[in-house]
Amino acid sequence: MPMSTRTQNERILFGLKVKQLRQDKGMSFSDLSKKARISVSYLNEIEKGKKFPKADKLAALSAALDVEAEELTSQELSQNMAPVGELLKSNFLNELPLDLFGIELSKVAEIIANAPVRVGAFISTLLELSRNYALKEENFYFGALRAYLELHNNYFEELEKAAQRFMELYELPDNRPLPVARLREILETRFDYDIIDNGLDAYPELAKLRSLFIAKDKQLLLNGTLTPMQQAFQFGKELGFEMLQLKERASTSSLLRGRVFEEVINHSKAIYFSVALHLPLQSIIDDMKAFFARKRWDGEAFLSIMKRYEASPEMYYHRLTNILPRYFGMDKLFFLRFLHDPETDTFDVDKELHLNRRHHPHSNGLFEHYCRRWVALSLLKDLHQMQREGKYVDNIVRAQRSRYYGTQDEYLCLTIARPGYPTPNRNVSVTIGILITPEIEQRIGFLDDPAIQRRIVNKTCERCALRDCEVRAAKPVIVDKREEWKKIQARLAELEG
Repeated sequence: MPMSTRTQNERILFGLKVKQLRQDKGMSFSDLSKKARISVSYLNEIEKGKKFPKADKLAALSAALDVEAEELTSQELSQNMAPVGELLKSNFLNELPLDLFGIELSKVAEIIANAPVRVGAFISTLLELSRNYALKEENFYFGALRAYLELHNNYFEELEKAAQRFMELYELPDNRPLPVARLREILETRFDYDIIDNGLDAYPELAKLRSLFIAKDKQLLLNGTLTPMQQAFQFGKELGFEMLQLKERASTSSLLRGRVFEEVINHSKAIYFSVALHLPLQSIIDDMKAFFARKRWDGEAFLSIMKRYEASPEMYYHRLTNILPRYFGMDKLFFLRFLHDPETDTFDVDKELHLNRRHHPHSNGLFEHYCRRWVALSLLKDLHQMQREGKYVDNIVRAQRSRYYGTQDEYLCLTIARPGYPTPNRNVSVTIGILITPEIEQRIGFLDDPAIQRRIVNKTCERCALRDCEVRAAKPVIVDKREEWKKIQARLAELEG
């Protein structure tokens, strides 16, 4: 392979090997520079993984280090360096969205080069943990996306402006909901889409998808079960891909897996565009100002805002996470979406967002039981009970003031639960939790309404010391182990004292 076409990973590995050999031989930068007749600055660039020497300099460097050039350029690494090589080969460094976080890959390589043994042990541990928890590349991308959204408080001015430009360009009306037929017309006439109604019906294995985009024909195959609102949201996403000129994209309506990080973040941008299109910024701000000014909690009034835009609970809550931090000073909040399988009575978090800090309720991969006192779960249980009684149930809403056991942290949690669609054998809840502070107490008029349920909650049953909990789903095994360890420590201190 010509030297000029060496990959970044190969340059990093080469630089690490040069540095290790130089240090093993007790040579300084200056020593190796003089012996190989290479400038100190160029040698520094090599060891940092920024440069790969041409053939003549490679030969001089090999001679100075007393090794064959083939050994120096091979991908074979010492035991100490092996974990670093494993990381590079895993492709994580290439796919990491480091630029979004203002991090240069060369700086990462420099950290690795400065302490290969310690960093190697750390990397080896991370990779082992990822294997144990079956973490995949796409899970990492979704985690990186969430971190990126959290750093920006999930508000992006350029996407807001793009949605506004689109509305002005196509003279869309101010009132909502937007006409589905108009969005369809724009896709078909301006962007040459071929929209196929019931296009997925012939493929039963794709029944859970809402749409599929076939790029080569610009065909959008729709699930025949979609409501007008769901169609409008899908059309909004496609318009987002086109208006924002997002080339790297998934073909499915839901992102089943991320091939590269750009695909994941572009999917997020298209969703943001569609939500901003259907719930215009100033309009939703005005609605929420009026709602928070109320002196009494009114769940129907909260739902009526969502219904005014014919939005789904997910669209509605996505918009709230955009505007509450920036326009209402409610920047300490979390969002969680729970899936409930009534047959097995299991609950899983499949979406979450934490703004300003990591809040108490969050997903876990520990196979523990989430606290049943959370309104996000108790409302799902009530929804299922109503379904068992044969009652027609659409969206139901509840507010709860949730104080986390052992802390002073209390959240106003607003939860909407709904039947699952297009998957009928599961239910879904979405929750926004707003940390209650003196400032928030002044901004939410109904916060002290006695109609709002107050409960002490925890993270999982296994970690909860509340012994009289009437909805406990598992024994407090983690608490018991901690208590046992404390007793052991106390006895040891007594005997050794």
